[in-house]
Amino acid sequence: MALSANNRTLIVRTERGLTIAGTRISLYDVLDFLKIHYPPKLIRDKLNLTDAQIEAALSYIEANRSTIEIEYQQVLHTREEIYQYWQERNRDRLAKIASMPHKPDQEALWKKLEEQKARRIANQT
Repeated sequence: MALSANNRTLIVRTERGLTIAGTRISLYDVLDFLKIHYPPKLIRDKLNLTDAQIEAALSYIEANRSTIEIEYQQVLHTREEIYQYWQERNRDRLAKIASMPHKPDQEALWKKLEEQKARRIANQT
């Protein structure tokens, strides 16, 4: 694991995978930003990390690139499976909610919402 100057471990393995010690931020979160070419300072600011934490994360990723990349692909696959599960599970429920009649006192709001939706669709084309 990555150590700081005072020999404190900065990267630890938890049930969530490789994580920056003292946070809930995984190295896979950092990799998400690296994949879309965010600079380290911006990643640090977005994830509210210290300079030592971001340096430890980047150093660990660089030193263990192949292993981390394999784990990252597994994480992406798991994320997609979870997303698909909830999409399938909620499909019928959302359809049922959408088919429910509007409350009479909210008709004006629904009309306004439908108009805005139509304008947005027209602007996209």
